[in-house]
Amino acid sequence: MNPPDGGAADELPGVAPRLRDLRRSRGLTLETAAQRAGLSPAHLSRLETGRRQPSLPMLLGLARIYGTTVSELLGEKPPERDAIIRGGKYDGAEADGWMYRQAGGSGRAMQALRVRVPQAAQSDLVRVHPGEEWLYVLAGHLRVWLGETVHDLAPGDSAHFDSLTPHRITAVDRDGAELLFVHTLLQSPAAELCLGSGIHRR
Repeated sequence: MNPPDGGAADELPGVAPRLRDLRRSRGLTLETAAQRAGLSPAHLSRLETGRRQPSLPMLLGLARIYGTTVSELLGEKPPERDAIIRGGKYDGAEADGWMYRQAGGSGRAMQALRVRVPQAAQSDLVRVHPGEEWLYVLAGHLRVWLGETVHDLAPGDSAHFDSLTPHRITAVDRDGAELLFVHTLLQSPAAELCLGSGIHRR
């Protein structure tokens, strides 16, 4: 299932050339990278030229394929292996209505994010990929589909699941939901990227 096109990528300056440069540095053709991400080559091309804005789920998928993190795709460069991430105002990046702020260090095999999910955003996007995901609801109410089962989560509730289980999430409340989100990369971004097999299926 392909997500709909977003608007122009004005809110994510610099991400388009980074997507293109990362794909080329990994030795992937546009067609191969698009297939692994569950996108059409034309859609990926639009992301790489800045004519479309990638959603956060798209960025997560492309980060896995390229062996990097969403933070680095968006141009954030925290000190390598910094163990402490300070709080502060919510001044993260926006991707197709999703607001995200890094909540973990770089160069790790797990990525931690603090995410604001708008109501009904990407509610029809089903994702399947290797790894694990954990989320904890900070505010609002979240609806999580795991396979054929639907779960409604309130503040203080959490979910921890194998990412090979088809899954999708959406915020129920008009004001959206805020959550902590942790997912495993296939390997540490510092490790050599294995390009022999695809990792996303839709």
